[in-house]
Amino acid sequence: MQVSNDAPHRPPIDEVGRVETRGVDFVPLEDRQDRPRDIGTVFLGANMCFGTIVLGALPILFGLGWWAAFWAITVGTLLGTAFFGPVGLIGPRTGTNSAVSSGAFFGVVGRLIGSLVVLVIAIGFYSLAVWTGGQAVVAGAHKLFGLPQDTLEFATAYGLIGAITVVLALIGHATLVASQKVMAPLIAVLLIVGVLIELPDFDPGYAGGEYVLGSFWPTWVLSMVASASLALSYGPFANDYARYLPARAARRGALWGSAGIFFGCWSALLFAAFFTSMMAPGTADFVVGLVEVSPTWYAVPIVVIGLLGGFGQGSLALYGTGLDTSSLIPRLSRVNATVVVSVVGVGLVYLGALVWDALSLVSTFTVLLTVIAAPWLVINVMGHLALRGRYVPEDLQVFNVGTTGGVYWFRRGVNWYAMAAWLPSVVLGLLFANTPPLMEGPWRNAAGGIDLSFLSAALVAFLIYGAFLWLVPGRALPATSGTPMVDLAAAAGVAPADRAAPLAAPEATAPHGPEGVPSA
Repeated sequence: MQVSNDAPHRPPIDEVGRVETRGVDFVPLEDRQDRPRDIGTVFLGANMCFGTIVLGALPILFGLGWWAAFWAITVGTLLGTAFFGPVGLIGPRTGTNSAVSSGAFFGVVGRLIGSLVVLVIAIGFYSLAVWTGGQAVVAGAHKLFGLPQDTLEFATAYGLIGAITVVLALIGHATLVASQKVMAPLIAVLLIVGVLIELPDFDPGYAGGEYVLGSFWPTWVLSMVASASLALSYGPFANDYARYLPARAARRGALWGSAGIFFGCWSALLFAAFFTSMMAPGTADFVVGLVEVSPTWYAVPIVVIGLLGGFGQGSLALYGTGLDTSSLIPRLSRVNATVVVSVVGVGLVYLGALVWDALSLVSTFTVLLTVIAAPWLVINVMGHLALRGRYVPEDLQVFNVGTTGGVYWFRRGVNWYAMAAWLPSVVLGLLFANTPPLMEGPWRNAAGGIDLSFLSAALVAFLIYGAFLWLVPGRALPATSGTPMVDLAAAAGVAPADRAAPLAAPEATAPHGPEGVPSA
């Protein structure tokens, strides 16, 4: 079916200020109004918050000096971005988000693994964004006006940020993109101002303290992995926004998204490392320490960053997990699913801040999510390349509409070859984990204490799934022989030379039949 330019006028499904009515269903070409640089802006802005910034304190708290922390953050962010970038190629061609798209490789039932991955990451980062934003507001108000820092004040701040975050996530995609275009540059300027005012007191020769893992290299690698986890963790959210790009813009969207992720994560993490190196030894709470070492007037920007930054990252996380929860429970609309998840997220904020010692869980959480997400991302990208970016979008929606069958049904809805690559990879990664005191695998000392968790998980997934693609391509990939496949790039008029270069697909699974754009 060819794309028609004479489609009847209908109300917009997604525009600024109006509640988005689309969930994870296919986005028709005529509704894809985003530009590639919008993807970069969203992921740059998502990192301009204390929920992200606080992770940059970890290398210094682990005992590294300034330059060692700088390179751990730089290398880790580059590595994490390498996992993030290619995933954004998928959404413009499937017309849906990452978890549903993963049904092409894990099966339309097996893709629930992706939904659970998104759920864990999103609730964790939502809670962290609201928690640290509330800390900034209360600590800043205390320094400016002498207001108390008691449970009531923290609870009020968390409630304020949580409520506004929920509203932004409920309204949806277009409003989130528009808000980041304002918040991202504003917060970036405020962060730069903070660095400039403290630059005279900064010592680039800061040597660090006692290594958390006893020696330099294991500690450095742990810091690098924690930094990589931040950029990598956004991978499952890439196609929440890339699905609104025309297929011809997939490559540029992936490049802009990668740039936004790298510079957002890198600058945020370095900001925290910069200030943490000037804090009193043993300062475990970054936000409170930042307020203490800053001039009184800079408490105003800190409060602004706490509020606006919490809105930005928190709403991105809630929006993504609302999408995936609505796909897990098809009876729930995106809006209703977002409300359900927000209740859970706000509850975790209060428990983490007022009951548990949440900061002690941060480093464990970051490493754990990389072990779970990295092999999942690897399998998705390898499958996308093997399929040459060609999909049957309506068959990806089978689970959501309560039916069965289609080219992604595999065996009862699950591709056990993808599962056989992902599950052992996660288990192996956990065995190598070395993140004391909560996550220490039995093989943590295999490389002298160096944390091999997510690197080993990603490598094993690559090797196992790669072997399946080579040895049994007809089983590891969807059985598409004789099935009409959709090449949205071709339908949009993109010349073959302008498409992403694919891996050669095995003859047995090569798509045949007419190309076109299916209805949602």
